[in-house]
Amino acid sequence: MQVSTIGIDLAKNVLQVHGITATEEVVFHKPLRRAQFLPFFAKLEPCLIGMESCSSAHHWARELTALGHDVRLIPPMYVKPYVKRGKSDAIDAEAICEAVTWPTMRFVPVKTVEQQSLLSLHRARDLLVRQRTQLINNLHGLVAEFGIYVTRGLARVIGFA
Repeated sequence: MQVSTIGIDLAKNVLQVHGITATEEVVFHKPLRRAQFLPFFAKLEPCLIGMESCSSAHHWARELTALGHDVRLIPPMYVKPYVKRGKSDAIDAEAICEAVTWPTMRFVPVKTVEQQSLLSLHRARDLLVRQRTQLINNLHGLVAEFGIYVTRGLARVIGFA
């Protein structure tokens, strides 16, 4: 049987895959370890693959696209309505497989390595700015307990310290 659509639930070590034919017959529904993942897809004919847009999704999408597959990333909030019962990796993979074929589904563009690198820099800087702000606010509160008031502003706080 020719696999036409695959839904993948990404996880840390074991990735759950759910494959169906064009007539929506289930061909496979199994877990794969990361080491088995690419060799498994290298053996398959190119097909439509859906994944939730989450950690490592862009990496796997680039790898699978290089093998000739049509990979589409779906925001997790759009997959949720397709989950029919409880929450498990197998059920999520099935829901992703169904969601990726929906004609009005919205997808996330697959990011290049360069785009992800730039986003990582922005996120790291944002984290540092937030942590600096937290430290300054904490310092304001702590010294105010001793009756010392430092005027707002980074330069004044640095001068005080």
